[in-house]
Amino acid sequence: MTKAVDSRCRAFQLAIDVLGRPWNALILKVLLAGPLRFSEFGERAEGPGDKVLSARLKDLEERGLVLRQVAHGPPVRVTYELTDKGRAFRQVAEAVERWGEKLALDERASPRSRGLREQGTRDAPVRGRT
Repeated sequence: MTKAVDSRCRAFQLAIDVLGRPWNALILKVLLAGPLRFSEFGERAEGPGDKVLSARLKDLEERGLVLRQVAHGPPVRVTYELTDKGRAFRQVAEAVERWGEKLALDERASPRSRGLREQGTRDAPVRGRT
C-alpha cells in the first residue's frame, strides 16, 4: 500500500521550498556528476550569474545539501560537492523527469496544444530528450 503524501507536513514543505528557489534544482543536478570548483559551474550550469550562484550555494550549504571544501594554496581552491542528503536529490530528479515526460506527452496530445501548432506556435523541446 502506498503511503499518502501530506502536502502540509513540514518535510514536504521544506523540500518544495528548496526546489522552488530559482536555480537550486539545476545546481543540485549539476553536482550529482561530482565535485566542482566555482568557476566550473559556468561551463556546466548555464543561467545563474556569479552573485546568484554564490548565494544559492551558500543556502544549500546551510541546509546541509552541499559541502564547501577549501584547499589552501597557493592558489586557494574551493570545491563544492553534495552531501548524502544532497545526493538523495537524484531520486527526486528522476521522479520529476518521469512526471515531466508524461506532462510533455499529454501536452502534445491535448486539443489546446494541437490548436497552437495549427496557429504556427511550436512546442518547446523537452531538454535532454530528442
